[in-house]
Order: sequence, then C-alpha cells, then structure tokens
Amino acid sequence: MEWYTYVILPALIFVARILDVSIGTIRIIIVSRGNRLLAPLLGFFEVLIWILAMGEILQNLDNWVCYIAYAGGFAAGNYIGMLLEERLAIGTLVFRIITQKDTTPLVSALYKEGYGVTEIDAKGKFSKVNVIYIILKRKKLQQVQSIIQQYNPSAFYTVEDIRNAQYGVFPVNRPSTFRRRILKIKR
Repeated sequence: MEWYTYVILPALIFVARILDVSIGTIRIIIVSRGNRLLAPLLGFFEVLIWILAMGEILQNLDNWVCYIAYAGGFAAGNYIGMLLEERLAIGTLVFRIITQKDTTPLVSALYKEGYGVTEIDAKGKFSKVNVIYIILKRKKLQQVQSIIQQYNPSAFYTVEDIRNAQYGVFPVNRPSTFRRRILKIKR
C-alpha cells in the first residue's frame, strides 16, 4: 500500500499533469489560429485529465508527494507542450527582410525554392533600403533563414505569426526521395 501511495499514485498524477498541460498548450495555439473543430476536442480531454488528477489529490490530501508530483507535472507539461508546438510548427508567418544590399540573388534563390516574394523600395534612417515580404508556413522557417544566411547574412529580419493568409504563393512540398522512387516505378 505504501508503494502505491508514495510512488505509483504520484507518478500517475505527474504523467496526467504533463498530458493535460501539454494538451492545453497546443489547444491555446490552435484557438489562436482559429481552428473551431480541434480546439474544443482538445479542451475536453485536457479538462477530463485534470479532473482525474485533482480527484486523486483530493482523495489523498495528507500525501505531500502528490502535491510535488502535481506541481512537477505542471512544470514539465509546460516544457513538453512548448516542444510539441515547436515540432508541429502549426501556422503561417510573415517574414520581413530589410536590407541595404542588392536583393537580386536573395530574391532569385527564394523564387527558386517556390516562395512568393514582395519587394518594396523604402527609406531607412540613414539610406535607401529594400524590404522583402514572404508569407510562409512555419515548417519552412528554417529553410528561409538558411537562404537569407547564405545570400545576405547581415540582413535585418522579423518574423510574425499571422492568423490567416489567402491567395499566396507557397512552395509545393516535394516528395521525399523514397516517395519519388515509388512514383517513378508507378509510371
């Protein structure tokens, strides 16, 4: 009985908190993106898991190990939720590049990768600058950053989340090498 009370029950509470807080983190991001179908479903499971964990805490008010597990699970759930969100890379971004350098090679490289690019001539504090806008899926962020690093490493840029984008030019997902071979065989 001691084993269950001071090891297994706190471990279950810890895992439950990791799950419900991770789900909550993803749910908040999905709500901010306007997904009206998935957010309530995630909210249901988030609260269901929370109620189960709280029920065990309330039944074991004299067990301080459960309190530690509850708090530790909350902290770990926040961390894991952020990692999951980073991996999922949900959403669309606006990538704004401001540079004094000639943008032709950079823009050509972005076009080559399938990105839609909008260029604007502008005036900065000290001189004329070029402003480049790109709308991209979050999963493509590192690819665009590496292109900029290659063609204009000193460029100033900002990245912002956007809720919605319509009628843009987005790169087509290229099939993996394995999938290309399968498609070749089918032809």
